[in-house]
Amino acid sequence: MSNDHRDSPSSNNRRRLMQGMAAALPLAVLPKWAQAQQFPTAKVNTTKLAVTDTEVTVGQLHSSTGTMAISETGSIQAEQLAIDQINAMGGILGRKIKVIKEDGASDWPTFAEKSKKLLVNDHVAAVFGCWTSASRKAVLPVFEKENGLLYYPTFYEGLEQSKNVIYTGQEATQQILFGLDWAQKEKKAKTFFLIGSDYIWPRTSMKIARKHIENFQKGKVVGEEYYPLGSTNFGSLMNKIKLQKPDCIFTAVVGGSNVAFYKALKAAGITGDKQLLLTLAVTEDEMTGVGGENFAGFYSSMKYFQSLDNPNNKAFVAAFKAKYGKDAVIGDVTQAGYLGPWLWKAAVEKAGSFDVDKVVSASETGNIELKTAPEGYVKLDANHHLWSKSRIAQGQLDGTFKVVAESPALIKPDPFPKGYQ
Repeated sequence: MSNDHRDSPSSNNRRRLMQGMAAALPLAVLPKWAQAQQFPTAKVNTTKLAVTDTEVTVGQLHSSTGTMAISETGSIQAEQLAIDQINAMGGILGRKIKVIKEDGASDWPTFAEKSKKLLVNDHVAAVFGCWTSASRKAVLPVFEKENGLLYYPTFYEGLEQSKNVIYTGQEATQQILFGLDWAQKEKKAKTFFLIGSDYIWPRTSMKIARKHIENFQKGKVVGEEYYPLGSTNFGSLMNKIKLQKPDCIFTAVVGGSNVAFYKALKAAGITGDKQLLLTLAVTEDEMTGVGGENFAGFYSSMKYFQSLDNPNNKAFVAAFKAKYGKDAVIGDVTQAGYLGPWLWKAAVEKAGSFDVDKVVSASETGNIELKTAPEGYVKLDANHHLWSKSRIAQGQLDGTFKVVAESPALIKPDPFPKGYQ
């Protein structure tokens, strides 16, 4: 690392984070030239990927424009931070990572088109991208046909497992069921009003939630409403909520719609001091638009919050703010996005190859882990999902979150839970 990096602000935190990652991934401590000699291009790239003696090219595919940009910008930043840190340590198998960035523009056909461009024209070794399940579903046939590898960072509905996707966010049993059980046990919630944006993730999530509430908790769903992505008119919804008086509003409104949704709640007098609301889709990223004054007292079910008090996270937050500014915020999907390049690095080095089939095989051994992940220790299951803890946090006036509940141990991912399909 150069002297200017050593002398920069928060360098001790960044260095500790990078050293911790290196400890988890032994090859990272080898000099770049030694790795390149040990892993010649002809050996590590037998499928015509964009790998040279000095570089390996990857893709980033997120929405930097459109209604989902409020949520996806953090993932773009976190993935780039991880790649910069990996490159500062010498890269992967002696090769620096080069990034080709594409904008899905919050449009699912555009995501499919850009994914094909990255895989077929650019021959990238991996792609870090997507946010909504609609975008993931749009690109999935392309990744499976072209045998690409996608690292997907968003909490999602589960009910999927693809050879060509590594899921670094939570699936339903880790987020939805944990959150509902908390609401019932800790807040005595028996009646629920379900609200979502109108696409696959919210609808499937609420289908799972309804089954859990009615079949397992023996509670009651008193309302269920969906609104098109990007909607800003929630006036009639406020009247329905007031009429039903649910114990808990359970919501999966996403993207820019969250700004209008929480302002409408406050204008209608539905506030955190009077009403239990648990969301699956508001993190620190969305709070920059929603505003703490509109969300204070409500709760989010996530695996990561910027306020987590552990050495890994403190180093990560310091490095993120050093790169993107002191006012930068980090949400759940941002952190899960950060894990992607590190998990890919670990699998590539275990495989000794960038070939997708070999990287996937290494990912399925159960031996890929990150001891210094900001959320805490995580490991990759053979089903391509992460073992992670689940958490509930309450929104604060200043836009931060206070963690109020945490699973006692890592929760094994179960993308196909019995009784919910």
